[in-house]
Amino acid sequence: MKILTKGAGAAVVYLALAVLLFSTSRTANALPSYARQTGLACTGCHYAPPELNPAGRLFKLLGYTQKKDNSTVPAPDSDKRRPGLQMLENLPLGAWFETSMTSTKKAIPGTQNNNIEFPQDISLFLAGAWSDHVGSFLQVTFDTQDSSFGMDNTDIRYANKTKVADKDLIFGLMMNNNPTVEDVWMTLPNWGYPFVAPDSAPSPAASAILQGSLAQDVAGFGGYAMYDNHFYGDLTLYRSDHIGSSRPNNGSGATYNINGVAPYWRLAYQESGRTNVFEAGFFGMHMSSFPGAVSGPTDNYTDLGGDVEYDRTIGRDVLSFRGMYLHEGQTLNASYASGASSYVKEHLNTANANVEYHYGNRLTGNIGWFLTSGTADSALYQSASMLGSTYDGVSGSANGSPRSTGISGNISYWPVQNIDVSFQYNGYTRFNGGSTNYDGSGRNASDNNTSYLLIRYIF
Repeated sequence: MKILTKGAGAAVVYLALAVLLFSTSRTANALPSYARQTGLACTGCHYAPPELNPAGRLFKLLGYTQKKDNSTVPAPDSDKRRPGLQMLENLPLGAWFETSMTSTKKAIPGTQNNNIEFPQDISLFLAGAWSDHVGSFLQVTFDTQDSSFGMDNTDIRYANKTKVADKDLIFGLMMNNNPTVEDVWMTLPNWGYPFVAPDSAPSPAASAILQGSLAQDVAGFGGYAMYDNHFYGDLTLYRSDHIGSSRPNNGSGATYNINGVAPYWRLAYQESGRTNVFEAGFFGMHMSSFPGAVSGPTDNYTDLGGDVEYDRTIGRDVLSFRGMYLHEGQTLNASYASGASSYVKEHLNTANANVEYHYGNRLTGNIGWFLTSGTADSALYQSASMLGSTYDGVSGSANGSPRSTGISGNISYWPVQNIDVSFQYNGYTRFNGGSTNYDGSGRNASDNNTSYLLIRYIF
């Protein structure tokens, strides 16, 4: 079976040149702010970024506040009348620079293939301890396609620990802007597989609300706890927070306007040994939303899912298995009334599974499978002809089905711990409901097969 297209071949050549260039590097002059704060290399908390190892999960649970002994500025203790001063010796600042090349088997109509983004994006981070118990992961990203900086993933925490029945209890409060960004395992949508993704390649039209539909468009406040390094739970309440829109919020132009608050919950069990880490969990969210307004009929979504992760240390290497299933029940009263959907009751199902091998901390390879299915609805998932002038050449669905399936493979090489060279291939067997002529305009699912090369420098 011929896998590599002409565009994929070009990406492989680009990959080879990039590896040759960066493999000449011997040292890194700067490390991210967490590494400077803790005095640990990136591998102290990651199998390979962003994948957390047990130490990295503990660092996040403790609110990003762990420090090396000499990392804070000496200051007098506080008393009832005078607050103390808690300041890091180094500013908790970091950045990354990403550049990429994306190639699809068949060009998106009216566009040039083998798309190069230099940069794809630039991110700035306020990431580290604010005090002994407060820390943050706060990201601001410059998007080349928008030519502007905007808020990206943000997670600010208060964390503490105590003993209950002679067992450790870590607990905290948090604010964030993206459901699942707070999670410490690599299975849920925000941090889950695939760990890199192109921003200029076609992607399936259907996704659940927990698959990024609310990212950076909500504000959440909640709490979490880990007991005895086994039992984890968190509960966060979300409210719409349309950054860049007029205030007070009138909901105009927004796909989702949360009615009241939307609760997100997460329960997980973890078992850690010297060479094995196992996690199994349950998560979900319920949201009632006004589409394009702040009053009137609502659309209601209930997401329920489960996940599993297993990491096995083999000498100096790590083998990982991960999987996630998510079911979304939809009651689309508002969309049905406006003609935007054909039915009131609909659903989506999403599943993925992947296996990954870490060759030390320098090279990783993984392969995964993904599936989206659900209620066929020609009003909600429209054909190219129905989309009319808004059709972008790839997003239609001739039969109204949201079903998309495929496989994804990725190889990442770290010549030094803060430079990543990744090559990814995504292959589709079905896209937006069909294998051939899926959009009613002659495009096949395999035409969207994508080769993606990413080079990232973290400093």
